Amino acid sequence: MTPEVAGAGETIPLRLKVPPECAGWRLDHFLKHRIRRLSRTKIRSIIETQVRLADGRRPRPSLGVRGGEVIVLDRPAPREPPVPRHFTVLAEDETSLAIDKPAGLPMHTTAKYWRNTLTALLRERYPTEALQICHRLDRETSGVLLVARGPEASSLLKRAFARRRVSKSYLALVHGHPDPPEGAIDRPLKLLDTPTHLMMGVAADGLPSVTRYRVRARYPSHALLEAEPQTGRQHQIRVHLASVGHPVVGDKLYRASERQFMAFCDGGLTPDLLAAFDGLPRHALHAHRLTFPHPRTGDPITVESPLPPDLVAYIEALSDDPA
Repeated sequence: MTPEVAGAGETIPLRLKVPPECAGWRLDHFLKHRIRRLSRTKIRSIIETQVRLADGRRPRPSLGVRGGEVIVLDRPAPREPPVPRHFTVLAEDETSLAIDKPAGLPMHTTAKYWRNTLTALLRERYPTEALQICHRLDRETSGVLLVARGPEASSLLKRAFARRRVSKSYLALVHGHPDPPEGAIDRPLKLLDTPTHLMMGVAADGLPSVTRYRVRARYPSHALLEAEPQTGRQHQIRVHLASVGHPVVGDKLYRASERQFMAFCDGGLTPDLLAAFDGLPRHALHAHRLTFPHPRTGDPITVESPLPPDLVAYIEALSDDPA
C-alpha cells in the first residue's frame, strides 16, 4: 500500500484529447469538465502555468477548443495517496488477462493519481506487451476486469462490449429488502448538473438504462443482491438501486451526499465521514462474474471473482446467519 513519491520538481505531462461533443467550448470550461472538483481560480492558474497547445496558440481561459486536438498539462507530480498495488490474475491466455481489481485502485491517470493506477501497474508487470483495458470499474469497485493482449484482441473484445455480447454480474450489499426480490429497474439516466459533474440521476430525457437484480441473501436491515446491467451507463447499478430506495452500502455519492463526498475528496476519510459512509471505507459493489466471447474462437469464457475479505467481514458483522 506504499505509494511511489515523485522527485522534487518533477512534472507529468497529462494529455487531454478534446472529444467532438466539446468542440467550441472555452478552454477553462473544458478543463473544469475534465479535472473536476477544482475551483475556477485554480483552473485559471493551471492555464497560465501548465497548459501547452500543440499548434502553438497561446492558452487563454476564453480560448475555444477544437474537436480532436490534444491539450497538454505539465502538472507537478502529485504526492499520491496510498492504494493497493497488487492484483491477482484470475485467468489468462495469449489473447487476454482477466484480473481481480482491488477496491481503491484507480484505473487511469487523474489529477490525483499517476503511478498508483492500474494502467501503470500493468506497464510495470508486463513492460513488453501492448495491453488494453477493455472496460471500466469505478475506483472503489472491486472484481473481474478484462485486459486485451495486443491490438487485434483489443479490437475484438471492445467490439463485443459495444455489441452487448459480454454479460456482467455484480454483487451489491444494499440497505433494506427489495420487493419484489427479483426484477428489473428500467429508468433512463443522465449526467446531472451538480458541483462535482460526477453524479448521474434518473431523468425523463436520459439514456435508456436497465438493471436486472435478484436477492441472494437477506440480513436484518440489508440484502445482498446480484445485479446485471443490461446497459452500460456510468454508475448505473448504484444510481438505479438508490432510486428505488436501496442504496449500496458505503456509497459516498448516492447513499451519503455530494457534500460529504467532496469533503472526503478534500480532506480524506475522517471518523465522522466514515460513520456517514456506513462504517465502510469503500462502497459495497463487486464485479463478480464476466462472460465474454474468446477473441479467436468465439466460445464463451466465464471468469468469476469471490467476494473480497473486506466485504465478507462486513457482512458477517451484520448477522451470523442470513434472515
